[in-house]
Amino acid sequence: MRTVGVEEELLVVSARTGEALALSTVVVSPAQEPSPKPGDPQEQAFEKELQQEQVEFATIPLTAMGDIEDEIVRRRREAASRAGEAGATVAALATSPVPVEPSLDLGERHLWMAENLGLTAREQLTCGCHVHVAVESDDEGVAVLDRIRPWLSVLTAISGNSPFWQGEDSGYSSYRSRVWNRWPSAGPTEAFGSADRYHRHVDSMIATGALRDDGMIYFDARLSARYPTLEVRVADVCLQPSTTVLIAALVRALVDTAAASWRAGRPPADVSAGLLRLASWRAARSGLTGALVDPRTMREAPAAEVVAALLDHVRDALSESGDLERVRDTLGRLTTRGTGAERQRELLRRHHDLGSVVRECARMTALAE
Repeated sequence: MRTVGVEEELLVVSARTGEALALSTVVVSPAQEPSPKPGDPQEQAFEKELQQEQVEFATIPLTAMGDIEDEIVRRRREAASRAGEAGATVAALATSPVPVEPSLDLGERHLWMAENLGLTAREQLTCGCHVHVAVESDDEGVAVLDRIRPWLSVLTAISGNSPFWQGEDSGYSSYRSRVWNRWPSAGPTEAFGSADRYHRHVDSMIATGALRDDGMIYFDARLSARYPTLEVRVADVCLQPSTTVLIAALVRALVDTAAASWRAGRPPADVSAGLLRLASWRAARSGLTGALVDPRTMREAPAAEVVAALLDHVRDALSESGDLERVRDTLGRLTTRGTGAERQRELLRRHHDLGSVVRECARMTALAE
């Protein structure tokens, strides 16, 4: 069974007002802890990101989805506890509902990004969820990338958790994805056809000078530059750990299904990056409450029908991994209770205050509800 690793980015916020706070160092290097020894596994428990109002953690590679959920719960609670030492907490929100002026991390790489990309970098306070799935080789990885492209927008719809931007309702379920796509390398790609063509394309992009390094290859899905994995990057950080695990299970199933199709000699769907970009926009706008673009036809269809098509597409892989019932149950709860975006809007209707929305979501994050 393929191993899976999950990366989550969290907002650091005031426990009192819900305002995003530039306190990432409190979570990354808490004052009450001694300096870690080299090789200590806690040394990289949390990492700084582009803005000082956010932190990131990554799970170790695991095969059982229950173990991944336990790890996410543990890390979220630990992040909240560390932030609490400074009167702050963390929230699994993909954008800040409350207006914020982000504070750029002063590391060399991030300063380069700010200098070269201007407002795109300075405004980029978004929190995503990235899923790594093990692949046997770059050849297998690129074959999978070419075959999962039409389905990635559905994951954006399922994970939508960023309806608010700078104090306003954006009208989107995943506004994070719209802000993220300002990066010059972000978004869907054409099919590559081979690992060699993939690597030549990446090298050519870096050679333009618009990107500092291969870490700025922000495709919707890419080969990891550090690990023998394929990385899917289209999801918002999810309000609930169970939704994160749902995304992780679906990504692994998509990888398994695509790899089997490649080995059977079936070609990838002939879909342009332009159409995929439209499908991504539609998913970000609608979430699960409106129409999506059906990956089988690239035509508009009800969200419930498209999600059912995704489940049918990966059913065999989910059955083989033992994840089918978990995925069905979580999708059912998500349909009943709503995505993160729907729950945020419901909280605003109830409390009439975006600060209260953040505080309630932070409470849910700390308790890992």
